Parts: sequence; structure tokens; C-alpha cells
Amino acid sequence: MIGSSGKISPELSRVAEKIGKEIARRGAILISGGRDGVMEAVSKGAKDENGLVVGILPEDTEVKANPYLDIAILTGIGLARNYINVVSSDAIISIAGSGGTLSEIGYAIALQKPLILLMGTGGVTDLIASHHSLFPNATIHLAETPSEAVNLVFRSYSK
Repeated sequence: MIGSSGKISPELSRVAEKIGKEIARRGAILISGGRDGVMEAVSKGAKDENGLVVGILPEDTEVKANPYLDIAILTGIGLARNYINVVSSDAIISIAGSGGTLSEIGYAIALQKPLILLMGTGGVTDLIASHHSLFPNATIHLAETPSEAVNLVFRSYSK
């Protein structure tokens, strides 16, 4: 899961929590950047359903880790950890986001990972969704709801 850090709207938080819950209900491991914003909301959703939550943090301490992580992987490499987030994932769901999310989207495209863009959430997710045809060799799916996004992850990964 990738997306906005920092303070997010209640609606974006609700969307991310729903995604976390659905991922956990299916028995999958949730990987995120482990910090606040979308990462915290999706982690909370997964923990609400007793899911396993992994956070790959840019720092070398857990000071900024969100409280819902089961496993905090401390990297000390800053935004370079975005590569680890993507390469360690079977599929990626993106909501909203800015520069860090954009780098993760780029890695997903370059590594040919299934990338699900939840449209209408704003940020770079909507930007790339509106231009996804520029990446004909990428596996990019557009979703309109959190449920559809999670369903696309499992359909993409099973292939």
C-alpha cells in the first residue's frame, strides 16, 4: 500500500482503513512505509481484522512508526526505502500521494508489479490514472472503490 503521508482527510482515512481490513480478511500480509497518513490508516484497518502489518521505515529508529505495525523494518536510508517497499510487494495499491508515492509508482512500473490506482483519491494517484495509457507495458489497473482495488490485487497476483 502506498499513498499520502502526514495529515489526511477523514474520507481518505476511511478508504485506507477499508483496504487494510479487506487485505487482512484475505490472509495477506500488508506492507507499507510504516509511518502516518495513509500508511497508518491502512495499518489500523488491517490490525482491526488481526492482519499481519509490516512497515518499512525510512529512519533507523521506530520513533515515527505508526502504532499498528507488527514488524518495523528500520532502514536508515530515507526515501530510498521506497524501492524496498515495492520490490517486497506482490502488488501495489496507490491512493492519493505526492513525491514519495510517485517514486513508488515509478518503481512499480519499472519492476512490472501489478499497480492498482484508486481513482478519485487525489494526488499523484489520480495524475497517473489519467495518463496510464502512457505506460503500455505496465500492469496498471484502475479501481473506483476500495473493494475493487483489493479484488484487482488478488486477480493480478493469482496470474
